[in-house]
Amino acid sequence: MANAESAIADIPSFRYRVSGMDCAKDAAQIERAAQSAGIAPDAVKVSTATHIMTLTAPEARLPEIEKAVETTGYGFDRIESDEDIQQGAAHQDPGYRRALWIVVILNVGYGVLEMIGGFIAGSQAVKADALDFIGDGAITFLGLLAIGWSLAWRARSALIQGIFLGLLGLGVFGTTIIRAFEPTTPDATLMGILGLIALVINVISVLPLLRYRKGDANMRAVWLFSRNDAIGNAAVVIAAGLVVWLGSAWPDLIVAVGIAGLFLHSSWAIIRDARADLKAVA
Repeated sequence: MANAESAIADIPSFRYRVSGMDCAKDAAQIERAAQSAGIAPDAVKVSTATHIMTLTAPEARLPEIEKAVETTGYGFDRIESDEDIQQGAAHQDPGYRRALWIVVILNVGYGVLEMIGGFIAGSQAVKADALDFIGDGAITFLGLLAIGWSLAWRARSALIQGIFLGLLGLGVFGTTIIRAFEPTTPDATLMGILGLIALVINVISVLPLLRYRKGDANMRAVWLFSRNDAIGNAAVVIAAGLVVWLGSAWPDLIVAVGIAGLFLHSSWAIIRDARADLKAVA
């Protein structure tokens, strides 16, 4: 038994920077692809907090494993040292900072306006979507501060992002449950207008980041929030149509709970992987 454990400990580990992934589902796909090359499930780990894939396998097996994971369509760059994590990253481009500032300003600015509109329309879904925008902007601002940090500090940044997102989700879920006891039909027209504008704002916010999407590991959180925004925007528009059709407040409340669920799911994935990365660094 001791010899078996010693043999496992003697197998080297290799790290790769993963480009193009944006959620836990993508990480699981990459891990399955690596396992298809014949390695054990615990020999591959893809962090959704820092976009780092760690392989524990003999170096002679690497070409076979690399070929397997490349079939997923994502990019993989071998990390030779901790310094490689910083080299060639998108944060070296001044345009990257400008792109992030655009995201911060648009998301926080429209989030505040949408929150006001949510109170006027009496829509819990619009308020939840507004919190999504504000949270997106706030976390992107934190991402700006984390540019150029070490892997450990970037993992800590992701951990803070995950906790913040989880608190948002719990807040939306709690207030929606309270509203469910005294449901009031919201202004469906204003809901639809705000949802459509939000979708446009979200697209405008994401466009400046497209060229940098494959360069920054900490963008995992930003892309999760962008995905949440798009889903939330579309859901608000659909809810507005259902409110008109059914003459009921329940579609609005259901969408708000769904957005809260997205917050909590993303929060769990970010916190889990950030803790794993911090443990690995320690």
